[in-house]
Amino acid sequence: MPFSYQRTVHFQDTDAAGVVYFATVLAMCHEAYEASLDATGIDLKSFFQGQEMAVPIVHASVNFFAPMFCGDRLTIQLTPRQLRDSEFDVEYAIFKENQLDSALTAAKTRHVCIAISPTNRTRRKLSPTLMTWLQQWGDGV
Repeated sequence: MPFSYQRTVHFQDTDAAGVVYFATVLAMCHEAYEASLDATGIDLKSFFQGQEMAVPIVHASVNFFAPMFCGDRLTIQLTPRQLRDSEFDVEYAIFKENQLDSALTAAKTRHVCIAISPTNRTRRKLSPTLMTWLQQWGDGV
């Protein structure tokens, strides 16, 4: 079951042509990602401080199908999927609010869980908390 996040496009999100700037789409997706973590009960402050582990984005892509304008109310749906014991991706679809039949934008981010130490950054298994998040919002594949 995908996670849904509501957001309004603000003037600061747009470029000189009056449409959402391409890099802003990834920022919007990251907002939805953070909201989904929070909805699962993950403490965002400790999660993003990265004292023992971090989950950096190692790849991102965005496809645009229709423009988004200042004032548009959006629904961002995200679906995470585990790829390996240390890696997952998140697929995002952005729709105009109440128009979930045709996406305006689709994006994907790939994340790798790493252990952080002063001398080493190596892959590590996803935490039980992240596994719960994957199960709650994932597609079950």
